Amino acid sequence: MYKRVSVTMSQARLEIFRWLTYYNARRRHSALYYLSPMEFEQNHHRTAKLSLAA
Repeated sequence: MYKRVSVTMSQARLEIFRWLTYYNARRRHSALYYLSPMEFEQNHHRTAKLSLAA
């Protein structure tokens, strides 16, 4: 775990938000075929639209 010293509470909140955004949305997951959750969801929606059109 990284230890950082933040000068202000708003700076600390911003750093936490950035880390959580990376960890939950952009980090690649092995369970998602090494795609980020955002990429996986976009692919899912694209596939669902194609199957509806067929």
